[in-house]
Amino acid sequence: MPMTILFTPEDLLRYLYKETSLEMNAAIEAALAEDWTLREKLEVLKASAHNLDAIMESPRPEVILNIMQYARETASATA
Repeated sequence: MPMTILFTPEDLLRYLYKETSLEMNAAIEAALAEDWTLREKLEVLKASAHNLDAIMESPRPEVILNIMQYARETASATA
């Protein structure tokens, strides 16, 4: 019976972002070939990483307008 190595979500994240050693890569890939739950966990992490990359990085226009209005009010109060 093959020895089962338990990989943490952190191990899978490091693997996903190519931060693992060659030995760890080989061990994770061997485990992925045999363990469908581990493959599912990796797929969830991949989807999460993709969704994080797709998040907009700019504020909503209302936020910018509120900041600009506050700046105008503050500037006129100190002038």
